[in-house]
Amino acid sequence: MTPALRLSVLTACALAAASLPGVARGDGPTAQATPTGQAKPAAQSKPTAHAKPTPAKPTAQAKPAPKTAARTPPAKRAAAPTRAVAASRAWHTATPGKAAPLDAAGRPMLTLQALNMPEHVTLSARSEHGGFSAEDLDRAAHVLRDPRSGNEHPIDPLLLDLVYRVAVHFAAHEVRIISGYRTPRHGRHSNHAKGRAIDLVVPGASDEDVARFARDQGFVGVGVYPTSGFVHLDVRDRSYFWVDSSGPGKRSRMRGVLGDVAAKSDARALARGEHGIRPFGIATDFAAALAAARAESEEPGGQSPARGDGASPVDDDDDVDDDGVAAE
Repeated sequence: MTPALRLSVLTACALAAASLPGVARGDGPTAQATPTGQAKPAAQSKPTAHAKPTPAKPTAQAKPAPKTAARTPPAKRAAAPTRAVAASRAWHTATPGKAAPLDAAGRPMLTLQALNMPEHVTLSARSEHGGFSAEDLDRAAHVLRDPRSGNEHPIDPLLLDLVYRVAVHFAAHEVRIISGYRTPRHGRHSNHAKGRAIDLVVPGASDEDVARFARDQGFVGVGVYPTSGFVHLDVRDRSYFWVDSSGPGKRSRMRGVLGDVAAKSDARALARGEHGIRPFGIATDFAAALAAARAESEEPGGQSPARGDGASPVDDDDDVDDDGVAAE
């Protein structure tokens, strides 16, 4: 074969090969021919193997709290035992090394120290049983005035005599005053409003000892206030004794005590020639009031007619108002 013929054959073979489908596009010999104009079908993906559902682990349940006994509401506290307020300890403590001053006759003098205000007064008695001048009674009334209103009221001389005898008996260098005169309040009855009552502390002596001595004086009102820590003294026409466990500013819890002792005390006072104080009253007819007083003094023993009810005194004391220095 001539070279020219060989060249022609090779050229024809090359042209034929070029016209084969897939070869011009560079597909490999393994590529399948796709008919012209038809889209190549998308390769089907193998079905995804469904993962077996993993069973959810059961959530660990919290262990129930151990059962405890149901809480019972705390029982109401029993009433606190009767006790003096903290401040009363200081009131009852005597000043070390201090004694009552003596007058020119060598008799102990009475010093009234107010606890609601920084004031005091020292008075001279005319005898061992008391007895004070009009001037000293006025000075005492000023110290014993109502600290809330500033009002003053004359103090019954018999009340000051009683306080003096108490002070001398216990050799007290002073008597500390919780409350003296108190301005009257509507609907309330108190010997404080008449200048006939005093709430006090005797330093160096217990309240019960003070009350025991005072009960023996006759024609007196004696009240012990163990929670507040003081003794009430007043003068009246018939003795009456009581204990009140209420605290400062609280409703009164008064109960009468020692009724037989009160009657015997008044009888002994009558035997000594002493008389009870006439009931406090206001009258518009002076002549009638004077005649009634004269008739009363002519009765055996000179004592005003005794009340036959045997109950607490009509003119009882109302110490629930005492909210001065004793207030918590």
